[in-house]
Amino acid sequence: MAEQVIIDTMTPADWDQVKAIFIEGIEGGNATFHAIPPSFEQWDAGHLEECRFVARVNEEIVGWIALSPFSNNTFHKGVVENSIYISNRAQGMGVGSKLLKKCIEESEKFGIWTIQSQIFSENAASIYLHQKYGFTEVGVRERFGQLNGVWRDVTLLDRRSTIVGQD
Repeated sequence: MAEQVIIDTMTPADWDQVKAIFIEGIEGGNATFHAIPPSFEQWDAGHLEECRFVARVNEEIVGWIALSPFSNNTFHKGVVENSIYISNRAQGMGVGSKLLKKCIEESEKFGIWTIQSQIFSENAASIYLHQKYGFTEVGVRERFGQLNGVWRDVTLLDRRSTIVGQD
C-alpha cells in the first residue's frame, strides 16, 4: 500500500526536518550552491511568509517548498523564485508534484504572476518536474557559480500565471 502524502503549511517547528532535507540536497551536489545550511533566521528572512509548505508521510517531513522574492522593487512584487527539496527517501512518490502544484495554486491567491527557478542543468528530474507544471526554459546561465571548485551551469525556467497579471 502506498504511503499517503499530506501537504501542510510549514511552521518554525518544522525547521529541523526541513534543514535535514536541505542538507541532503547539499550532500547530493545537484540542488544548491550552498555548502552549509542557513540558520532558521537566515532562511526565514530570505523567504516569503506565504507559500511555505511541507510534505508529510506518517508525520515525517519528506519534502518542502518555499518562495523567495525576486527583487525588493515594487514593480517586481509578483515575481518570485521557488526552492523545492525532496528527501532521498521520498524520491518517486509524487511529493515534488504535490508540493509544486499546491505552491502554484496558493501563490496566485497572493498576487504572484511569475515563479522562476534556477536549476543545475544536470538535474533533469527537477527540470522535468517544473516543465510538467507549466515552467518554460528561458535559457542556460553558463558557469553561473562554483560548487566545490567546479563551475556549474543553471537552467533558468519560469512560469507565468494564466490567472494573475493578465490585465
